[in-house]
Amino acid sequence: MRRRLINSTLAVVLVVIAVFGVSLVIVETRTISSSAQESVDSEALRIVSIVDSRLIGGEPVNPDILAEQSGAKRYAQIRIPGRDTIEIGTRPEGDVIRGLAEGERGETVVVEESRSTVTAEVGRTLLIIGAVALLAVIAAVLLAVRQADKLASPLTDLAETAERLGSGDPRPRHRRYGVPELDRVADVLDASAERIARMLTAERRLAADASHQLRTPLTALSMRLEEVALADDLDTVKEEATIALTQVERLTDVVERLLTNSRDPRTGSAVAFDLDEVVKQQLEEWRSAYRSAGRAIVHSGKQGMRAVGTPGAVAQVLAALIENSLMHGGGTVAVRTRVTGNQSVIEVTDEGPGVPSDLGARIFERAVSGRSSTGIGLAVARDLAEADGGRLELLQQHPPVFALFLSREVRSVSDDARERPVR
Repeated sequence: MRRRLINSTLAVVLVVIAVFGVSLVIVETRTISSSAQESVDSEALRIVSIVDSRLIGGEPVNPDILAEQSGAKRYAQIRIPGRDTIEIGTRPEGDVIRGLAEGERGETVVVEESRSTVTAEVGRTLLIIGAVALLAVIAAVLLAVRQADKLASPLTDLAETAERLGSGDPRPRHRRYGVPELDRVADVLDASAERIARMLTAERRLAADASHQLRTPLTALSMRLEEVALADDLDTVKEEATIALTQVERLTDVVERLLTNSRDPRTGSAVAFDLDEVVKQQLEEWRSAYRSAGRAIVHSGKQGMRAVGTPGAVAQVLAALIENSLMHGGGTVAVRTRVTGNQSVIEVTDEGPGVPSDLGARIFERAVSGRSSTGIGLAVARDLAEADGGRLELLQQHPPVFALFLSREVRSVSDDARERPVR
C-alpha cells in the first residue's frame, strides 16, 4: 500500500508537471523571442533617430559618434544615400535576428543579433523550469512517503490489534491516529475488545459459579443415591428416591438460575413464596452434614412469612450462608427469621470466631476468603440476592451475623405468629 500511494502521488505530480511545464516552456520561448525582436527593433529606431537629428543639424555622422550616442551593443549597418555604408560592432555569423528602421532623409538602419543569444536565454529558462520541476517531484515524493506512513502505519497497527483479538487477547489499545475513518475503525475494534473481554469474564465467572454452586447439591444427591442403593426396605427406597428427585429439581433450578444470571445479572423471576418451606428444606439438607461434624443447626423466629423472590435463588443464598458457617464457623448455627418494616429477614449466625476485621468490608468480594477457600460463595450469594431485588449484608462480625433481606408479601392473616425454636 505504501508503494502504491507513493507511485500514484508521483504519477499525478509528473502529469501536472508535463502538462503545465510544456505549456510554460512554449510560452517562455515565445516571450523571449518576442522580447529579443522588440529589443533589436527598438535599437534600430534609436540609431535612425540619432542619424536624422545629426543630418538635420549638419553634424558629422561616423561610427564612433553613433556608437557613443546610441550605446549600441549589437551590430548595426547604416546606409545614407550618397554616402558610404557605416557599420557599428562586429557582424554576427549564422542565424540572426534582424531589426530594420528608415529615417526621414532616406537613411536605413539594420540591427542584427545572433539567435544563439535567444537560444541561451531559452536554455537558462528551461534550466530554471527543470530545477523547479525537480524540486516539485522531490517534494511530492517526500509528501507521498509521509502520507503513506501516516496511512499505512495505522492500518498495520489496526491489523495487529485485530490479530491480537483473534489470538485471545481482548485488551483495548485506545490508540487514535488523527484520521476520522481510521479512528472509527479503532473505536469499533476497542468496543469489540471490551465486549469480548466482558464475554470471557462472564464465561469464566459462570464456570467458577457453577463449579461452586453445584458442588454441594451434587454431593447431597450422591449421598441420597448411595442410601437408595444400600436400602432394602421399599418404603425407605421410595422416601430416599423422592428426596433425591426433589434435589434434582433444585439442581435444575440452580443451573437455570446460573445461566440466567450469566446472560443478565439484573434479570429476575421474583414471585411470592413461602419462606418457611425454603428454610425447612435447607435445614433438612444440611442437618446430616452438621451432625457428621458434631455440630447442630437450629431455627427460630417468626413463622408463616411469605417473601417476594425466586425460591431457588433464596435457597442457594441460604445454602451459601449455612455452608460458610459450617466451613469457617463453630458451635451451633442459628437460622432466625424476622420481619422489619416491609421486609422479611433471614439471619444466619454461629458461635465461631467471626469474620476477621480486615475482611469485614470485603467479605462479599470475589476471591476474598479468610481461609483456603475459593472466595466465590458469598459473592455469588450477594449477586443472587440482588438479582431478586433483595440484599445480603454482614450485620455483625463477632460473632458473625449474616442477614438476607427480601421484600415481604403482606397477607390478610393474623400477625400473632409465635417465635419458637425448630430443631
